[in-house]
Amino acid sequence: MSPAQLIVASLVLPLAGAAAIALAGRWPNLRESATLATAVALFACVLGLLPGVLRGAVPQLFVLEMLPGIALGFRVEPLGMVFALVASGLWIVNSIYSIGYMRANEEPHQTRFYVCFALSLAATMGIAFASNLLTMFLFYEALTLVTYPLVTHHGDAEARSGGRTYLGYLLGTSIGLLLPAIIATWAIAGTLEFTPGGILGGGISNAALGGLLALYMFGIAKAALMPVHRWLPAAMVAPTPVSALLHAVAVVKAGVFAVVKVIVYVFGVGALAHLRAADWLPTVAGFTIIAASIVALRSDNLKRRLAYSTVSQLSYVVLAAALLTPLTIVGAVMHIVAHAVSKITLFFAAGAIYTASGKTEVSQLDGIGRRMPWTMLAFTVGALSLIGIPPAAGFVSKWFIFTGAAAAGKYAALAVLAVSTLLNAAYFLPIVYAAFFRAQPAGEAAHGEAPWPMVAAMMATSALVLGFAAYAGVPLALARALAGG
Repeated sequence: MSPAQLIVASLVLPLAGAAAIALAGRWPNLRESATLATAVALFACVLGLLPGVLRGAVPQLFVLEMLPGIALGFRVEPLGMVFALVASGLWIVNSIYSIGYMRANEEPHQTRFYVCFALSLAATMGIAFASNLLTMFLFYEALTLVTYPLVTHHGDAEARSGGRTYLGYLLGTSIGLLLPAIIATWAIAGTLEFTPGGILGGGISNAALGGLLALYMFGIAKAALMPVHRWLPAAMVAPTPVSALLHAVAVVKAGVFAVVKVIVYVFGVGALAHLRAADWLPTVAGFTIIAASIVALRSDNLKRRLAYSTVSQLSYVVLAAALLTPLTIVGAVMHIVAHAVSKITLFFAAGAIYTASGKTEVSQLDGIGRRMPWTMLAFTVGALSLIGIPPAAGFVSKWFIFTGAAAAGKYAALAVLAVSTLLNAAYFLPIVYAAFFRAQPAGEAAHGEAPWPMVAAMMATSALVLGFAAYAGVPLALARALAGG
C-alpha cells in the first residue's frame, strides 16, 4: 500500500474493528479474535509507514477543508511515528491481557469494553498523525469521550464520581484553555500547521508568548501537570486493563505527546530558548515530579501509588522538553517509550494480584512473591526500570535527560531528577522486598498466578523493558530527527 493508504488504514481499521467487535458480541471467542486481529493489523499498518519516515519522508493525507486555510489533514513526522508505534504495539499485549482479566473477573459489558478500546485507538491514531492543531484537538476530544465509558465501566457510585472528575478536568481544560490557545495561535500566525522551528515567529512579546505557553501546558491536562492532574487518580476506579490504557497506551501519552509537539512545532525550541518564555515550565514540572512522588510514597492502595507515579513520570517528559536542548528533547521522546512499556507492566501486575488474590493494598503484599513469582518478577522489572536501573528501558531515557541537563548547566533540574530517583526507589523497593522476603500472613487462603493470558502479557512487556537496547535504535533515530528538525 502507498503511504497515504497506510494512513487511511491506520485511522479506519480500529473503527472497522469496533464494528466487528459489536457484531460479534454474542460470541466471546469471535469478539476477542476480532479485537486481536484488529490490533495486529493496525500495528502492521503503522510499521509499514516506518521505513519511509526513517529515511526522512513525511507521508501526508489531505481529507477536507474544515475552515478557510485549515484542513482536516494528517502528516506522519518522527514524533507521531513514535507515538503510533507505542500505542498500536501495546494494544496487542493489552488485548491479550484483557481477555484473561475480563473473563477471570466476570466483568459485565465486555463487548462495550472492547468496542470503546478500539475506538480509543482510532482517536489515538488521529492525534499521532494530525498535521495541525485543529485536527489534533478534534481527536484529543474524541479520545476523552470514548474513554469515559471505560472509566465508568462498573457503573456504581464510585465509578460515576470518578467519571465526572475525569470528564470535568479533561473537557474543562481543553475547552477553557487549549481551544483559546489554538484560536490565539491562528490569530497570531495565520496558520495552525505543525511546522519545524515553530509558527509564531517574532510578532509576539515574551510575556504574551509565556502566557500562550501556559494555556497550552495546562490546557493539555492529559499530561497531568499539577494542579490539573486529579482526573488521573480519579480514573483508577476503572478495571485494570483500562488503567493500563490510560497510563501507558493512549490517554496520558497523548498528553505528553501533545506537549512535546506544541513546543517543537508551534513555539519552536529556538524561539522559546531565545525569549525565555518557558523559564517557568521546568519549575512547574519539577514540582509535579517531587510532589507526586511524595503522594505515591504515602499511598497504601497499589493502583493509587502507580497513578501518582505516572503523574510524576509524565513530568519527566515535560521537564525534558522544557529544558529546550536537543539532547533533552531526545530524552523526552525516549521516556515516552520507556515509561509506556514499564508502567503497563506494573499495572498488569497490579491487576494480576487483584485477580488471583483480591488484594489491592501495598500493606497486604507480604510474601505474595512466593505464590505469584512471575507476577512479582514482572513488577520488579517495571519498578527497576522507572527507578532508572540499567539495563532497563527507564535507565536509557533518564540517561539522555540527565546528560542533556548536565551539558546545559541545568543544575536545578539535575537535583529534581536525583531526588525523584530516590523517591522512586522509596515507593517501589519496599513492595518488592515485602513480596519476596517477608513471611506470608498466617491462615491466608492459597492462590497461585492469574490466568495465563495475563501472565503471558506481563512476560511480553517485561521482555520489552529489559530488551530495550534491541529496539531502542528506532525511537532514538526518530527522536534525533525530531530534535534536529
